[in-house]
Amino acid sequence: MNTEAGVKKEKMSRIEEGQAAELAEFFQALSDPSRVRIIAALMEGEINVSALADIVGLSESAVSHQLRTLRQLRLVRTRRQGRLIYYVLDDAHVVDVFQRSLDHLRHD
Repeated sequence: MNTEAGVKKEKMSRIEEGQAAELAEFFQALSDPSRVRIIAALMEGEINVSALADIVGLSESAVSHQLRTLRQLRLVRTRRQGRLIYYVLDDAHVVDVFQRSLDHLRHD
């Protein structure tokens, strides 16, 4: 039986090949512990590379490398102030997915 709700659910469960690849890349960004720690630090707000390096315990070079990947995946964006570049999570969706993932892991 093909009800309207059944058709709607079937359409929602389909995903285009390009979208599937983008979603896989998004979750791949979370496959690196350094990137996860950087994202967690950025949940507190805008931070420059030097401060991020101190927070996550990595070199500035390593943090910059990871931030480049996160920028390419559109998970973070930048703002320049003089010679400093500040990083922030791109939007509320990034925060939401990250927080929900953490909640899932912490759920008993």
